[in-house]
Amino acid sequence: MTLLAASTRALRSLTAISRTRNQSISQQPAGLIGPLWSTSTSTPIKNNSLIQRQAAAFSTGAVLQHGSMPRPAPGTGIKVNFVKPDGETVTVEANEGESLLDLARATDMDVEGACEASLACSTCHLILDDASFDKLEEPSDEENDMLDLAFGLTDTSRLGCQVLMTKELEGLTAKIPSATRNMYVDGAKPKHH
Repeated sequence: MTLLAASTRALRSLTAISRTRNQSISQQPAGLIGPLWSTSTSTPIKNNSLIQRQAAAFSTGAVLQHGSMPRPAPGTGIKVNFVKPDGETVTVEANEGESLLDLARATDMDVEGACEASLACSTCHLILDDASFDKLEEPSDEENDMLDLAFGLTDTSRLGCQVLMTKELEGLTAKIPSATRNMYVDGAKPKHH
């Protein structure tokens, strides 16, 4: 059974259970499903974390899509300097909380991000200036694993998808490497299932 089918089945079960107890999921506080009830007894289901996780995959919140986050008004954003592989420096403005990968895409910088920020590649590898790098938290083990695959790795390398902009990072300089390693595109052979 696929994850989507399992999630759909779980959501249908939640809806049916909710109706039998005159509860509505939409009346619960945001992010909570509330107690689930057995349809055969009048007792709460004690271990419903799997069902809650599956139902949580269905969101009714606003979905931001590429290019849908409005750019900050000139002079109001967090200034970021991208250094292109040819040495040209381009200064752009970021929103607070925006990742360097999303900023690079929104401003037409040549940063790939092949895995869509799922920590499964190193194609959004950027080289940060020392001062900005020191202001960031340590990279996670997953990020470090992907950085090990990055082309031109340095001591201040980070994945752009994992660096979220804050006012403290005003003036950050991110150098775009001259190449990336995309294991799937760079010679991987698909395996038949």
